[in-house]
Amino acid sequence: MNCIFLSPHFPPQYYRFCQQLKFAGATVLGIADAPFEELNPALRESLTEYYRVNRMTDYEELLRACGYFTHKYGKIDRIDSLNEFWLPTEARLRDDFNVYGLKTSDMPAVRCKSEMKKRFQEAGIPVAPGRVATSLSDARRLARQIGYPLVAKPDAGVGALHTYRLNNDEELVRFFADKPEEDYILEGFVQGQIQSFDGLADQNGKPVFLTSHVFSQGIMETVNEGRHLSYYSVRRLPTALQKVGMRCLEVFPVRERFFHIEFFKTGKEEYTALEVNMRPPGGFTTDMFNYACDIDIYRVWAELVVKNNNHLDFERKYLCGYASRKENQQYLHSHEEIVGRFGTELCQVDQIPSVLSSALGELGYIFRADKMERLQEIIRFIHQTGHSKEA
Repeated sequence: MNCIFLSPHFPPQYYRFCQQLKFAGATVLGIADAPFEELNPALRESLTEYYRVNRMTDYEELLRACGYFTHKYGKIDRIDSLNEFWLPTEARLRDDFNVYGLKTSDMPAVRCKSEMKKRFQEAGIPVAPGRVATSLSDARRLARQIGYPLVAKPDAGVGALHTYRLNNDEELVRFFADKPEEDYILEGFVQGQIQSFDGLADQNGKPVFLTSHVFSQGIMETVNEGRHLSYYSVRRLPTALQKVGMRCLEVFPVRERFFHIEFFKTGKEEYTALEVNMRPPGGFTTDMFNYACDIDIYRVWAELVVKNNNHLDFERKYLCGYASRKENQQYLHSHEEIVGRFGTELCQVDQIPSVLSSALGELGYIFRADKMERLQEIIRFIHQTGHSKEA
């Protein structure tokens, strides 16, 4: 099997996907703009061949790279990056080289929030009221219908980039005065805890792996207000969440793909759909899958792709958490104190790439615990701010 992996060096832990593709027997072909000698040594060893382009955003260069690989190795079987930014590029390349997976025709449903809303409604899942607003007068009509606050976000945006809360007409006017040319969707603000439905589906859309994460706040607030973030995996999926999540898998093109579907929990068993992402959850969450269940999700994905192995026995043994630190905060406890107090429960500590730091902080801690009380204690200790230590 010939697999092209776009930008295999980013995020930094994604080299493991290439590594496991090689172990599963695939020919792994990398395309990126980074010098080969600067790649992680383990990544270099995993690649059968590497094609460096000047710019990943130059589609003609990517076409030539894929054409070169096709001429040398034969038909390409898979093209992926597992990165939301490259979804449209992957789809276009799959169109041009007749490769299995999401095509350009699938992009509106998995990239445009207005189209996602239609799919959620088709599945009978509540959504926030709202739509794309094309002008200030149109937005004011919508505001009169659903009221403030509104959330404005790019219809085809990535994550919470350029997403804003608008509390009144003055802020709405200011937003439209500076709004980029792209389409924006305006929605009513939903009060609730963000909880995700995450996993990996096989070629029939059946989950091979399932989990869920609970977030301290939305990424919009994290980015716009400079907050630190925490989130954690659950050991038992709420029945109501699993029910709406499985409905989503039926109406979205989730085939041999990771998925990250976000909901607001608005009541004891009530969920309002936020958005769907056809890739693994962000940051180092794939590592959290592994720590929570003592599995290797990189291997599981590779064997699904190469061997169509869709069987995985797993147990959510631990609560696994992530807590970030922001440079704009003065923390009470030092890194050394955190390690000294929770060393046996810490799984991983990462410096976060600058392009991800507005959401994930400059430093991220991953840890696991048997009980929720202990997990929350670790989060509080990492996030505690102040000028003097308690006696």
